[in-house]
This record gives sequence, C-alpha cells and structure tokens, in this order.
Amino acid sequence: MEIAMSVPSTPAPYTPTDRTVPTRSADRAAYDRETVHSILDASYLCHLGFVRDGAPVVLPTLYGRVGEHLYVHGSTGSRPLRMAGQQDLGLPVCLTVTHVDGLVLAKSAFHHSMNYRSVVVHGIAHQVTDPDEKRMALDALVDHVVPGRAADSRPANTKELAATAVLRLDLAEVSAKARTGGPNDDPEDQDLPYWSGVVPVAPAHGAPIPADDLAPDIELPDYLRTL
Repeated sequence: MEIAMSVPSTPAPYTPTDRTVPTRSADRAAYDRETVHSILDASYLCHLGFVRDGAPVVLPTLYGRVGEHLYVHGSTGSRPLRMAGQQDLGLPVCLTVTHVDGLVLAKSAFHHSMNYRSVVVHGIAHQVTDPDEKRMALDALVDHVVPGRAADSRPANTKELAATAVLRLDLAEVSAKARTGGPNDDPEDQDLPYWSGVVPVAPAHGAPIPADDLAPDIELPDYLRTL
C-alpha cells in the first residue's frame, strides 16, 4: 500500500502591482515572502510616508512584524495615528525599510553605488482598537528591537495603553529590492589608476551600559549578552 507523503507548500509570493514594480533595475526586485520577511526581520527602523494637508510627510519610527502584519506605535496625539483613527477607511501610507550592506566604489564617479536590501509596503494603515491585539502588538514591537525583552520588563499599564496608539499595516502590496556585487565599470575605464571595490557596511551593537540607578545585584540578561 502506498502512503501519501505531504509536501510542505511554499507560500504564494506577493502579487506585483504598478506601485511595486521598479521603473529601474526591475531584475533586482523580489516578491517572495521569505525574502521580504527576512529583510523586515533584520531591522526595526522604518520610514512611514503619508499625505498631510496635501503635502507628503515621512517619519522615522520603530516597527514590528507579526505574520503578515506590520505594527507601528506612537503617541495618541501624533498626526498619523490621529488621522488613521479619525478616518473609517484608514490612512493610506507607504512604509520603507532599508539596509546598507556596502559602499560600491567604481573607477568612474557615475558608477559608484551601494549594496543594499530594501522593502517597500503600500497599503492602508488602521488604528488597533482591540485591547488584546494592542498588547500583543506592543510586546511584538519590544521583542522586534531586542528579542526576549518583552518578558523581561513591566508591561504597559492602563494609563500607558490609553496614551499609546498602534497602527496595523497588512503586508499585501509589497516588494523587495536588493543589489549585491562589485562595481560595474565601463570597459574603457578598467585601466584607470583608481582603486575600486566594495567597502562593507554592517550594524554593530556596543557593550550594554547599565543605568545609573541599576541595582548592583541585577545581572546582564543572556539575551543582551548575545544581542
């Protein structure tokens, strides 16, 4: 008797749209979820763009990913969070995340470039009103920045939750884009007497600095030792 073996299915990629297909270097774009999620999970700083009073505004802010949702938070008095809460249809936004992996130095100024990984998300951000989802999102934000920290700190109390707003942005209209490799010099520039190549760029965490009022018997947690 033959036994049917279940084969894990690969999640469908994000569907390209007019807004997520690059007009330049379209071959560098990717829409598979694994690539998009890996780029998002490797950072915690994004730039959130929206339109206010007819003019574009872009704000740097922290984010966290939970499945196919991104969460950002801020004061209930901040403009984008107020705007998302006042409109039943939510707030149209564009959220971007970028990693710079290297400075690409070519023999000609024109061909200088960067190696990078980036994700662009278009969509409608909605303010989270469900208390359980809000607490989950805030824990996810803390853990996205420092994994393990949410369980090692006091959760927000009722007053703090009331003063904090959270936006949810679904991952639906999404694209990733990346560049790797060395410079693309023109053949006629190959013999020029200039150095060319790549200067790697990588983020680094320094040694944790204890707070001035930290009790001396509180040891550095393991999740910070390995950060």
